[in-house]
Amino acid sequence: MQQVRERSREEVQAARAAKRAEAEALGVDDAFVARLVESFYAAVREDALLGPIFADRIADWPTHLERMKSFWRSILFNSGEFSGNPMRQHMAIPGLEERHFSRWLDLFYATLRDLEESRGGTLLVAARARSIADSLLTGIAVRRDGLVGSRAGKDLPHV
Repeated sequence: MQQVRERSREEVQAARAAKRAEAEALGVDDAFVARLVESFYAAVREDALLGPIFADRIADWPTHLERMKSFWRSILFNSGEFSGNPMRQHMAIPGLEERHFSRWLDLFYATLRDLEESRGGTLLVAARARSIADSLLTGIAVRRDGLVGSRAGKDLPHV
């Protein structure tokens, strides 16, 4: 049993290393994630639609930014360092709808283009961002509207 656990742990570590190496080969490394999160949330804070939503909920921006860097490293590198429930957090925000997630993606994509080191890196990160937005919007819509909400994210923008 111990050998199986050790082998599983080694396989997980190898998969994480491979995912990180794939991203880093495209210019997506820890420094890129830090620049992305800092730049993106600076834009969000100034945005007329999204800024007030975040301002009502985030009192400690440095802590939030570190948490978001951890989240994105977990998403992009499979680092396993993030724990939390983004769906629960977003479901607790009244009135979130497609226009909010579309705007979030528009700002995210603009930030990616500004920071672009490689087209492949931009596409990798953008695809993950769109998947997250789709998942959150769909979860909210299904909870609110039932199964009819299961395609809620179909019209979200692509990079």
